[in-house]
Amino acid sequence: MKDPYEVLGVGRDATDEQIKSAYREKARKFHPDNFNDNPAAAEMATEKMQEINEAYDTIIKRRKNKTSSGSGYSNNWGAGNERADSGFNDVRRLISSGRFEEAQEILDGVPPEGRNAEWYFLNSIVLYRRGWFDAAFTSINNAVRMDPSNAEYRAALNRMQQSRHGYNPYGGGTYQQTGAACTPCDCCAGLMCADMCCRCM
Repeated sequence: MKDPYEVLGVGRDATDEQIKSAYREKARKFHPDNFNDNPAAAEMATEKMQEINEAYDTIIKRRKNKTSSGSGYSNNWGAGNERADSGFNDVRRLISSGRFEEAQEILDGVPPEGRNAEWYFLNSIVLYRRGWFDAAFTSINNAVRMDPSNAEYRAALNRMQQSRHGYNPYGGGTYQQTGAACTPCDCCAGLMCADMCCRCM
Protein backbone atom coordinates (compact mmCIF):
# COMPACT_ATOMS: atom_id res chain seq x y z
CA MET A 1 0.00 0.00 0.00
CA LYS A 2 1.17 3.54 -0.74
CA ASP A 3 2.08 5.91 2.04
CA PRO A 4 -1.34 6.92 3.46
CA TYR A 5 -0.26 10.53 4.03
CA GLU A 6 0.85 10.74 0.41
CA VAL A 7 -2.48 9.34 -0.78
CA LEU A 8 -4.37 12.06 1.10
CA GLY A 9 -1.86 14.71 0.11
CA VAL A 10 -1.00 15.79 3.66
CA GLY A 11 2.17 15.87 5.73
CA ARG A 12 2.84 13.61 8.67
CA ASP A 13 2.57 16.62 10.97
CA ALA A 14 -0.95 17.42 9.73
CA THR A 15 -3.60 17.84 12.42
CA ASP A 16 -6.53 15.46 12.69
CA GLU A 17 -8.80 18.18 11.32
CA GLN A 18 -6.52 18.74 8.31
CA ILE A 19 -6.51 15.00 7.62
CA LYS A 20 -10.31 14.85 7.80
CA SER A 21 -10.60 17.86 5.52
CA ALA A 22 -8.22 16.31 2.98
CA TYR A 23 -10.13 13.03 3.13
CA ARG A 24 -13.49 14.72 2.50
CA GLU A 25 -12.08 16.72 -0.38
CA LYS A 26 -10.68 13.57 -2.01
CA ALA A 27 -13.94 11.69 -1.37
CA ARG A 28 -15.93 14.42 -3.12
CA LYS A 29 -13.51 14.54 -6.05
CA PHE A 30 -13.32 10.80 -6.69
CA HIS A 31 -16.86 9.75 -5.85
CA PRO A 32 -17.87 7.20 -8.55
CA ASP A 33 -21.21 8.97 -9.06
CA ASN A 34 -19.28 11.85 -10.60
CA PHE A 35 -18.42 9.59 -13.53
CA ASN A 36 -21.75 7.92 -14.30
CA ASP A 37 -21.41 8.84 -17.98
CA ASN A 38 -18.00 7.14 -18.22
CA PRO A 39 -17.94 3.53 -16.93
CA ALA A 40 -14.16 3.22 -17.27
CA ALA A 41 -13.59 6.41 -15.27
CA ALA A 42 -16.17 5.30 -12.70
CA GLU A 43 -14.28 2.03 -12.21
CA MET A 44 -11.02 3.91 -11.72
CA ALA A 45 -12.73 6.29 -9.29
CA THR A 46 -14.02 3.33 -7.27
CA GLU A 47 -10.50 1.96 -6.96
CA LYS A 48 -9.20 5.40 -6.01
CA MET A 49 -11.92 5.78 -3.37
CA GLN A 50 -10.94 2.43 -1.88
CA GLU A 51 -7.33 3.59 -1.71
CA ILE A 52 -8.40 6.88 -0.09
CA ASN A 53 -10.58 5.09 2.48
CA GLU A 54 -7.78 2.67 3.36
CA ALA A 55 -5.30 5.52 3.72
CA TYR A 56 -7.61 7.48 6.00
CA ASP A 57 -8.45 4.43 8.13
CA THR A 58 -4.76 3.56 8.45
CA ILE A 59 -3.82 7.05 9.65
CA ILE A 60 -6.71 7.21 12.12
CA LYS A 61 -5.95 3.76 13.53
CA ARG A 62 -2.25 4.54 13.91
CA ARG A 63 -3.01 7.75 15.75
CA LYS A 64 -5.61 6.11 17.94
CA ASN A 65 -3.18 3.36 18.89
CA LYS A 66 -0.85 6.04 20.21
CA THR A 67 -3.46 7.87 22.26
CA SER A 68 -6.17 5.26 22.80
CA SER A 69 -7.45 4.96 26.33
CA GLY A 70 -10.59 2.98 25.49
CA SER A 71 -14.13 4.21 25.06
CA GLY A 72 -17.66 2.96 25.35
CA TYR A 73 -21.20 3.72 24.36
CA SER A 74 -23.81 5.60 26.29
CA ASN A 75 -26.18 7.56 24.08
CA ASN A 76 -29.37 6.29 22.48
CA TRP A 77 -28.09 5.85 18.96
CA GLY A 78 -24.45 5.13 19.71
CA ALA A 79 -23.31 7.48 16.96
CA GLY A 80 -21.91 10.09 19.32
CA ASN A 81 -19.29 7.72 20.70
CA GLU A 82 -16.28 6.05 19.15
CA ARG A 83 -14.67 2.65 19.06
CA ALA A 84 -10.95 2.17 18.72
CA ASP A 85 -11.46 -0.23 15.82
CA SER A 86 -14.03 1.87 14.00
CA GLY A 87 -13.27 3.18 10.54
CA PHE A 88 -16.17 5.63 10.74
CA ASN A 89 -15.35 7.75 13.77
CA ASP A 90 -15.43 10.91 11.66
CA VAL A 91 -18.98 10.03 10.54
CA ARG A 92 -20.00 9.42 14.15
CA ARG A 93 -18.67 12.82 15.16
CA LEU A 94 -20.52 14.54 12.32
CA ILE A 95 -23.77 12.80 13.26
CA SER A 96 -23.27 13.74 16.90
CA SER A 97 -22.89 17.40 15.92
CA GLY A 98 -25.92 17.31 13.60
CA ARG A 99 -23.95 17.61 10.36
CA PHE A 100 -25.91 14.91 8.55
CA GLU A 101 -25.27 16.01 4.97
CA GLU A 102 -21.50 15.88 5.50
CA ALA A 103 -21.82 12.48 7.15
CA GLN A 104 -23.86 11.23 4.19
CA GLU A 105 -21.25 12.57 1.79
CA ILE A 106 -18.52 10.50 3.44
CA LEU A 107 -20.71 7.40 3.65
CA ASP A 108 -21.65 7.71 -0.03
CA GLY A 109 -17.95 7.79 -0.88
CA VAL A 110 -17.44 4.28 0.50
CA PRO A 111 -17.53 1.72 -2.34
CA PRO A 112 -20.11 -1.09 -2.04
CA GLU A 113 -17.46 -3.67 -1.14
CA GLY A 114 -16.39 -1.52 1.81
CA ARG A 115 -19.87 -1.17 3.29
CA ASN A 116 -19.91 -3.28 6.44
CA ALA A 117 -22.51 -3.53 9.21
CA GLU A 118 -21.33 -0.31 10.84
CA TRP A 119 -21.68 1.52 7.52
CA TYR A 120 -25.31 0.43 7.23
CA PHE A 121 -25.95 1.34 10.88
CA LEU A 122 -24.57 4.86 10.51
CA ASN A 123 -26.24 5.26 7.12
CA SER A 124 -29.59 4.37 8.71
CA ILE A 125 -29.16 7.08 11.34
CA VAL A 126 -28.27 9.72 8.77
CA LEU A 127 -31.21 8.72 6.56
CA TYR A 128 -33.58 8.75 9.51
CA ARG A 129 -32.47 12.16 10.73
CA ARG A 130 -32.89 13.52 7.18
CA GLY A 131 -36.45 12.19 6.97
CA TRP A 132 -35.92 9.11 4.75
CA PHE A 133 -37.61 6.71 7.15
CA ASP A 134 -38.19 3.70 4.86
CA ALA A 135 -34.63 3.80 3.52
CA ALA A 136 -33.33 4.14 7.08
CA PHE A 137 -35.33 1.09 8.17
CA THR A 138 -33.94 -0.95 5.28
CA SER A 139 -30.40 0.12 6.12
CA ILE A 140 -30.62 -0.73 9.83
CA ASN A 141 -32.09 -4.12 8.93
CA ASN A 142 -29.03 -4.76 6.77
CA ALA A 143 -26.76 -3.82 9.69
CA VAL A 144 -28.52 -6.24 12.04
CA ARG A 145 -28.52 -8.99 9.42
CA MET A 146 -24.76 -8.59 8.91
CA ASP A 147 -23.97 -8.41 12.65
CA PRO A 148 -26.93 -9.91 14.56
CA SER A 149 -25.09 -9.99 17.91
CA ASN A 150 -24.43 -6.22 17.98
CA ALA A 151 -26.56 -4.70 20.73
CA GLU A 152 -26.09 -1.16 19.39
CA TYR A 153 -27.58 -2.04 16.01
CA ARG A 154 -30.47 -3.97 17.56
CA ALA A 155 -31.30 -1.06 19.86
CA ALA A 156 -31.42 1.30 16.88
CA LEU A 157 -33.65 -1.16 14.99
CA ASN A 158 -36.03 -1.37 17.96
CA ARG A 159 -36.28 2.43 18.14
CA MET A 160 -37.02 2.70 14.44
CA GLN A 161 -39.66 -0.02 14.72
CA GLN A 162 -41.28 1.92 17.58
CA SER A 163 -41.21 5.09 15.49
CA ARG A 164 -43.09 3.27 12.75
CA HIS A 165 -45.88 2.71 15.27
CA GLY A 166 -46.14 6.36 16.21
CA TYR A 167 -43.47 6.62 18.91
CA ASN A 168 -40.72 9.20 18.62
CA PRO A 169 -37.36 7.57 19.47
CA TYR A 170 -36.13 10.99 20.57
CA GLY A 171 -38.84 11.39 23.16
CA GLY A 172 -42.21 13.14 23.21
CA GLY A 173 -44.34 10.17 22.19
CA THR A 174 -45.03 11.28 18.64
CA TYR A 175 -43.49 10.57 15.30
CA GLN A 176 -40.99 13.27 14.41
CA GLN A 177 -41.37 15.11 11.14
CA THR A 178 -38.14 15.93 9.38
CA GLY A 179 -37.89 18.01 6.24
CA ALA A 180 -40.69 17.24 3.80
CA ALA A 181 -41.32 13.75 5.13
CA CYS A 182 -44.93 12.71 5.67
CA THR A 183 -45.92 11.76 9.22
CA PRO A 184 -48.79 9.44 10.22
CA CYS A 185 -50.73 12.55 11.28
CA ASP A 186 -50.31 14.04 7.80
CA CYS A 187 -51.56 10.81 6.22
CA CYS A 188 -54.61 10.65 8.51
CA ALA A 189 -55.45 14.28 7.86
CA GLY A 190 -55.21 13.71 4.13
CA LEU A 191 -57.50 10.66 4.29
CA MET A 192 -60.05 12.57 6.37
CA CYS A 193 -60.08 15.43 3.87
CA ALA A 194 -60.52 12.99 0.99
CA ASP A 195 -63.35 11.26 2.83
CA MET A 196 -65.16 14.55 3.49
CA CYS A 197 -64.75 15.60 -0.14
CA CYS A 198 -66.25 12.31 -1.33
CA ARG A 199 -69.25 12.74 0.96
CA CYS A 200 -69.83 16.31 -0.22
CA MET A 201 -69.71 15.25 -3.85
